[in-house]
Amino acid sequence: MTWLHRSFAASALALLAGLTVLLPGCGGGGEGGGIGGTGSPQQDGTLRLALTDAPSCGYDAVHLTIDRVRVNQNASAQDGDAGWAEIVLNPARRVDLLALTNGVLEELGETPLPAGRYTQMRLVLAPNDATSPLANSVTPTGSAETALTTPSAQQSGLKLDVDITVQSNQRADFVLDFDACKSIVKRGNSGQYNLKPVIRVIPRLSDAGMRVVGWVDPLLAGTADVSLQSAGVPVKATPPDANGQFVLYPVPPGTYDLVVTAGGRVTAVMTGVPVTDTAYTYVNSAALPIVPPASAAQRAVVGSVLPATATVRALQTLTGGPTVQVAWAPVDAGSGAFAFSLAPDAPRRIAYAPNPTALAFAPDAGAAARYTIEAASAGATRNQTIDVTTAVPPLAFTFP
Repeated sequence: MTWLHRSFAASALALLAGLTVLLPGCGGGGEGGGIGGTGSPQQDGTLRLALTDAPSCGYDAVHLTIDRVRVNQNASAQDGDAGWAEIVLNPARRVDLLALTNGVLEELGETPLPAGRYTQMRLVLAPNDATSPLANSVTPTGSAETALTTPSAQQSGLKLDVDITVQSNQRADFVLDFDACKSIVKRGNSGQYNLKPVIRVIPRLSDAGMRVVGWVDPLLAGTADVSLQSAGVPVKATPPDANGQFVLYPVPPGTYDLVVTAGGRVTAVMTGVPVTDTAYTYVNSAALPIVPPASAAQRAVVGSVLPATATVRALQTLTGGPTVQVAWAPVDAGSGAFAFSLAPDAPRRIAYAPNPTALAFAPDAGAAARYTIEAASAGATRNQTIDVTTAVPPLAFTFP
């Protein structure tokens, strides 16, 4: 087993559920045989992978131990069918996913594959057993390391519906962005946690750009969350480092809204942030940090959703747009309960300007205290508008 093959298998740990993204190939030649040595240089392409992570949302570590990865071009292939290529890690590799934030990538190497369209991947985790009771685990902030419940991944493997095209003599290059905040689900007061993986797959077109760099007040480094969003959907998010610097990478070229949230602070939004694949985008400097003002007493918003596998988030629409996500609530795997703390104060906004000499965020009084709580399940959504000027009654969402 080569380091290259072990790296490929480790990269698959983030591709855990619901992945249906087509990833374009980038330039570069792939040489050597495919998995199992069946290909030729003319027939093979190359798959290059890297891994990163989004904010950890109350966890200090999330460990997964990868036993093997299986891939097949047939989306309906069963365990015993033909066409499987298997990569076995010997020994199994244990990875802390939360070691990768703020623009840091773990290069997982590259491997040749026969050219073609791959539509199924199965990830098999090593079991939590008497020998390795914490092979797959989570460490909540302020608590002890606890085993993760991942039963389906320890048998035939987690089935992943992928759509990855590997072209002959070209390289498919992408980053797996694991979201630990949304992927670890607490089971009531049982002290147990389920793995419900959420992943973004981002094509890496260039190392020269696809980055947004900036700074928040270093005093907010422990509580702030910085994200780039498109139409209210986060594309990349990170916590800043101890100096307040944040690096959002990789981000597909386009124009985004930069959203800064922090505990006890008003939301700050910078609109129209450009991203290219040829240069970094700097939104400010360390001498001119983003400092969202303190908010009044935060308003608790609680409720429940059925089924408990649904997701819940809080959106805020600024006057004249855009709409941004300001919070995401973990849903209890047993009861379906969720809770937010939302600021009644007016959010601050500013338009992006290159090389700014001042950051004059203006209050948006028309958006103050007004939010939309959105629940989603199996492609369907339910919305409830609220005003947190006064107490908000408990919310309830039910999907058929």
